[in-house]
Amino acid sequence: MLDPRDLYELNLDVADPLRESGEAATAGPALVVALRGYGDAGHVTEISAQHIIATGEPRRVATFDHDRLVDYQAKRPTLTFESARWVDYQPPLIALDLVTDAEGTPYLILHGYEPDRYWDGFIAAVIGLITDFNISLVVNLHGIPMGVPHTRPAGAIVHATRDGLVEDEKIWNGSMQVPATVANLIQYRLGQYERDAIGIAVHVPHYLAQSQYTPAAITGLTKVEALTGLDLAVGELAGAAEEALAEVERQAGKSQDISEMISAMENQYDAFMAAHPEESLLAHVNRIPTADELAAEFEEFLSQQRESGNGDLS
Repeated sequence: MLDPRDLYELNLDVADPLRESGEAATAGPALVVALRGYGDAGHVTEISAQHIIATGEPRRVATFDHDRLVDYQAKRPTLTFESARWVDYQPPLIALDLVTDAEGTPYLILHGYEPDRYWDGFIAAVIGLITDFNISLVVNLHGIPMGVPHTRPAGAIVHATRDGLVEDEKIWNGSMQVPATVANLIQYRLGQYERDAIGIAVHVPHYLAQSQYTPAAITGLTKVEALTGLDLAVGELAGAAEEALAEVERQAGKSQDISEMISAMENQYDAFMAAHPEESLLAHVNRIPTADELAAEFEEFLSQQRESGNGDLS
């Protein structure tokens, strides 16, 4: 059987002091899991990870063996060609970095591609590192498509490994089966070991699921701040969020049908929220019966825009 420790290489200059500080502390740093993979609507995970890395002065703790973990046919790495030769190659990356928030508080981020292979071994390796560094709380975030308009506040579903961990958040009561992700499976395994972990699934409008939708990432990162006490400098994303919303409005304004579609979604959203202010939209998504049809219509509109060379939202 594969030894999980063979799946990564430690940077001991960073890992050893981190382990020592974790052993000395009652509660070690938090860990944000931001693995880009299946079903991340609005690219919430990708945007969030890029922001944390850009603002966090990262230091590499561990680098995972992408050659074992990544399916190259599913996730093609990139080569750069200039003039008459290949000049650069960017291999897939799966890494654990030590970063700091805006106030200098250290925490960790697991980022890069979601592994395609050796899930059990990879998760065992991650949980081993969580134990080694005395991680106090693990938080993962991603986007999920919902039948909601972009003109209304983005909601989120928050779930945790034990009762009381997210007392101030709305909890969705119900049962469903969904395709697994490594991040959610890490949370599940941590729950089995009675360790604290939280998941955040941010609502992204159906018709923007394939777009880089920064407003949803802001919602997710703001919740991470509230749950961890970290300052993630979310305000630095405000400009990108405004640009994203302006682009949606610009393209929607080109079509009366699209404007009417969004108006209909707004009316349905407002009616639902007025009647069920304390409930999750996910629990009653069938109360917005035309979401799929409206989303398909919007996607068709965007496809026409791309074909005509007028730009798109991706």
